[in-house]
Amino acid sequence: MKYLISIIIPAYNEEKNVQLIESKISEVLTNKYNYEVIFINDGSIDNTLSEVKKISELKKNIKYISFSRNFGHQCALKAGLDYARGDCVISMDCDLQHPPELIPKLIEMWEKGYEIVYTVRNDDETPFIKKFTSNFFYVFVNRLSDIHIDQGAADFRLLDRKVVDVIKNLNESVIFLRGLISWCGFKQYSIKYTPNKRTHGQSKYSFKKMLIFALDGVTSFSVKPLRLSTIFGFILSAFTGLYAMFALVAHLMSLYTISGWTSVILSVLFLGGVQLIILGIMGEYLGKLFVESKRRPLYIIDKKKL
Repeated sequence: MKYLISIIIPAYNEEKNVQLIESKISEVLTNKYNYEVIFINDGSIDNTLSEVKKISELKKNIKYISFSRNFGHQCALKAGLDYARGDCVISMDCDLQHPPELIPKLIEMWEKGYEIVYTVRNDDETPFIKKFTSNFFYVFVNRLSDIHIDQGAADFRLLDRKVVDVIKNLNESVIFLRGLISWCGFKQYSIKYTPNKRTHGQSKYSFKKMLIFALDGVTSFSVKPLRLSTIFGFILSAFTGLYAMFALVAHLMSLYTISGWTSVILSVLFLGGVQLIILGIMGEYLGKLFVESKRRPLYIIDKKKL
């Protein structure tokens, strides 16, 4: 039996990489597998869509979805999963850092019975700044959420049809696929890979975006930050009570009095900062409830060929 393999590729301003990645995929899959490639144009402002259209006119198995604007990488992946028809679905980036040569290995492990085959990036040759932000992201998410994501896990993965159907039926407005896939369970297998060097364009994930991504991951899967803020509040209250007792005893016994405002100002600023942090954590959760209550779609499709 010849399975249908779906490959979904989010693309944002990747006009110079579209034909390159399609040709690489064709090299490793043609005559071996029945496959389709779905490009998701995430509101690109360059000629990404035009390049995809050129290929799709020549090859029937090259398809595309084009958003009305930029909705983000996670939404683009979700759209690909929603419309992929394959017995299994492989997601990968358009910048060729995810090596297409690894696709047959992913399929091989799937054929052995694994329902999720994900990749873990080998960080030996990763620049220090990128490695630092990546490590911060995984430590932050794993410590503060109820899920575990392997250090260096990427969005280059294969999902069995049953896993894809589970994710398709989830209606979350703030989507964090790495966490959802860990949460789903199923039989999983990891493969290490060394990322290729990007030949065109630049990374779309800055430290700020990684931090927001991590916050989404934590607040989507855990209430630990709320619990930690409550515990922290009790600890501060206890220390404040002890200090108040000490100050009262010192005053009654006329041991000494402190004239000055420095300690008072520092205490007020510290407690005020803690209160703002706790309010910010609560605001993150309230904001998610607000977004979820609107039930807006994750993306809007402008054009498609499927």
